[in-house]
Formats: sequence, structure tokens, C-alpha cells
Amino acid sequence: MPGRFDAIVIGSGFGGAVTACRLAEKGLRILTLERGRRWDAYPYGPRNAKDAWWWDQHHPEKHNGWLDFRFFKNMWVAQCAGVGGGSLIYANISIDAKPEVFNAGWPAEITYEELKPYYQRVAGMLRLETVPENQVPERYKLMKEAAQKLGYGDRFKPLPTAVTYRKDLDPNRTEPFDDKHSVTWTNPQGRQQGTCTHCGNCVIGCQVRAKNTLDLNYLAQAENHHAEIRASHLVRYIEPVDGRYRVVFDRILGNGQVLRGDETAPRVIIAAGSLGSTELLLRCRDEYKTLPNVSRFLGYNWSSNGDFLTPAFYATRRLSPTHGPTITSAIDFLDGTADGVQIFIEDGGFPDFVGEVLLAEMHRPRGAILKAIAKQFGAYLKDRNALACIMPWFGQSVDAADGRLHLRRRWLKPWEQKLSLDWNIERSRRVVDAMVNLHKRLSAATGGIPLVPPTWSLFKTLITPHPLGGCNMGTTPANGVVDHKGAVFGYPNLYVVDGAIVPEAIGLNPSKTIAALAERSAALMH
Repeated sequence: MPGRFDAIVIGSGFGGAVTACRLAEKGLRILTLERGRRWDAYPYGPRNAKDAWWWDQHHPEKHNGWLDFRFFKNMWVAQCAGVGGGSLIYANISIDAKPEVFNAGWPAEITYEELKPYYQRVAGMLRLETVPENQVPERYKLMKEAAQKLGYGDRFKPLPTAVTYRKDLDPNRTEPFDDKHSVTWTNPQGRQQGTCTHCGNCVIGCQVRAKNTLDLNYLAQAENHHAEIRASHLVRYIEPVDGRYRVVFDRILGNGQVLRGDETAPRVIIAAGSLGSTELLLRCRDEYKTLPNVSRFLGYNWSSNGDFLTPAFYATRRLSPTHGPTITSAIDFLDGTADGVQIFIEDGGFPDFVGEVLLAEMHRPRGAILKAIAKQFGAYLKDRNALACIMPWFGQSVDAADGRLHLRRRWLKPWEQKLSLDWNIERSRRVVDAMVNLHKRLSAATGGIPLVPPTWSLFKTLITPHPLGGCNMGTTPANGVVDHKGAVFGYPNLYVVDGAIVPEAIGLNPSKTIAALAERSAALMH
């Protein structure tokens, strides 16, 4: 039925969810197409080896799980597939970029003062708060101690998280991470949530819904205004047709089959993430030839946002990185005083996978005795916490932002083209070495023994969950793919609104900046 949608949004992460919400509030008829599944509260994300962990971009009909890992030369990129996008797996941190970030490399219209009201809108929707003082994890305390011992106490800060906490939660409670400690409540969008139990499952799915993921706020608000969200719809290409855009997609069925379909609308917003949006436009321009006039700058100035993690071992300290929110605090060196580069050090955490596998057995068709045994052993392992001696020193930085994404023919199947990344390790090596040096100093000051990951020490390969760029903002097609509003040069009413349009590394968690840019773009759309 031509004309039943006013806009099609491709992707449901921090760009797509915000745009879908705000356009739906304006009364537009919105269709959101998301490649991944809609994950329920339990199982909310994968828990054991039999669950749907992996997403395969080449064969999503076979593997359409939670985590999309892309392996490029010297760079691995972690993404999420699901309704809510990256909010499902990110570490909850939502923080403004530094005002000086926008002084160079951005269109003149984009300044911190311009984005400030949109940052505030994002904060309100995500209901940001820091971890209550009586509930801060040991990692937080170690970060503060390390900063003080090295004379950086004024640089230490708690970070705002998109998590709902129970202020009266007793840190010495029995069965400390049991879901029974979560208090249910109804959020402003009418969705039921809970309060944090510090179970440590932020990146594999918060089973009590204390994490304020986008499906519970922006996307929920969009649906409240009659937006339609279709999960398991992977967009293949976009083509102009009679003043509108035809979006062609594969519908991924549960039985391993794929059905081709399409919808049209006068306005299309691409929000599939740095890799996804860039790849989609590359295929439209270079493979399908449906958008041949997209800027030749497409794919350039890609950044990993300088992510790096160094684990450190502490023989006499119990740090319990599998407990508490994934990230809670930072030591800020974004003023360039750390070896002349800009760095933002954070504490890191990760789930207790073994304990979660056993606890997950409680929810599967098993006899009562087996369920009881699984629960007891799972709770025991989580309480004992065999990895308590590890401190994951994490951080982000301002790298060279000089990667290039492009399509390359596959050796074994030359008729197919895959997304490739050219990234010069040497141009960002200085900032990575400075990050490693800081991690070592912070570890030594607190009695830890750092172990630089062999992925870097031996193979000079980085891992990032924060890819940026590829469809960069610019002033003309010569230096960008979209303008300051996210509008694609040369194609009226075609937009990119996500991390792909960020033209420079920002050196800290980018989700709030992406969401603020989306708030602004949606406000300027008519």
C-alpha cells in the first residue's frame, strides 16, 4: 500500500530509536526496520552455549543472535543485533562529549552549546544517575585510590549511568545478586522495569530490566505514538522511485528461510551504526548502483574511538569485576596531559558466564531437583567469584580517525563483495602506548600486576565496541557524506543519523553524543 508510511528508519540504536520516537511524536507514520530480534526480559540475551550468541552478516538466516563481531586487519569491532541496538550491550555510560571536541573537524553549526539542550533531553529520557554511594563496587574504590596515589584525585569522577538503582539496597544482603532484590516499577512510557541487583549482566542482558535500554524508553514512546517496529528485517538496498525511496529488505524467518520484501516512503533515515550505515550506502552506490551520487568521501575518517583494555591481577585484593554495573567511574586525561594525548580511563567489568549458565538452567524444562541444584551451584559460583582478583583497566582516547571502509571482492567468491577496513596502526600507536603506560602506572600504584593483551603486544590488533565515522558530517560532498543535519548530499530526504556521522574520535563513551545529534536532526526534520 503506497503511502502508508511517512518515514522509514533503518536501525533501532541510539540514532534510530531517538529519530523514530521524535518523528512519531510529530504525528508522522513511522516504520523502523531492525535486523536483529526483539529480546524478551528472560532470556534477555544469551546465557549458555546453546543460545543465539552470534550474528553472521553473510548468513543471518543461520546465525541471528545477539553479538556481531567483525574481524578486520588490526581491528575487531563488537556490535549488537536486536531491537534497541547498541543499548542492549553497552556499559550504560551516558556522558557529554567535551566542549572542545567540537572546535575542529565538525560543521560550524555543531557546537557544544548547540547540542547542550539535546544532551539534556537524552539525559531525561534515559533517567541517568550515578551508582549510589553505599553501593559502589570495589573497582570504583580502586580507581579513586589509584588516582589519589598518583596525584590525580581531582581527575577522578563517578559517571552517569542509564540504570535504575534501589537507594535502600543493603550491600550486605543475603544472596546478594538474586533477582528477588529488584523492585518493579512502571516507567513514564508505561513499560515495567526493575531496580539493579548488581548482578553484573549489563552486557549480556539485564534480566530485571534495571538497565534503561532504548526498547524501554525511546522505542516504547515511538510505539505509543503508533510507530511500527519490525524485528528480523535486514535492509539490502535503497533506491529512489517517483520522488520516494524504496527500501528493499530480507525478512529473516525462524525456520532458517529468508523472504524478500520492500516498503516505500518519502523520507528514509539510515541508522544502522558506523559499519552498517556505511556498508549500506557503499552497496547502494557501488554494487546496486541505486544511489550513484553519494559522496566519494564515503567510508573515510573511520575511528575506533581509541578503546583499550588492560587486565591487572591483584594477589591480596578482592575486586569482583563480575559484580556491579559494567563501568562506574573515570579518571579524565582528555586535556592532553597524559604523554601529550587525550585519554579517558574507566573501570571495567564483565559477566560471570559460568555462574549464569547454571542459573539459566532454572528457566529451562528440567526436573525440580535439577533446577534446584543448578540454582545452588550458580549462586555459589557467583558468590565465590573466582575472578575476583582481576581489575579490567579500560579506557578510550582520541585516535587518528583515519580508517577507510570500502567493499572488496572475496577471494573464494569473487562475485561477492565484503566490507573491508584499511586502518594504519602506526598513526594511532602513540595514543595506544600512552593508554598502556597509564594502565601500568595505575596498576603499580595499587599493587596490581598488569598484563597487556597479546592481541596488542604480539599482533598490534585492537578491539572496539565504539566504532565511529564512515558517513562523516561535512560542509560539502568533498569533505563529508552528510551535512550538519545528517542529510545525505545530493539526495533530498535521505538521512544518516548514528555514529557513522561523527567525524572525529571523541575520546569517551559516544552514545549520548550520538543520541543528542539524533535529537537535533529529528527536531530539524519537517
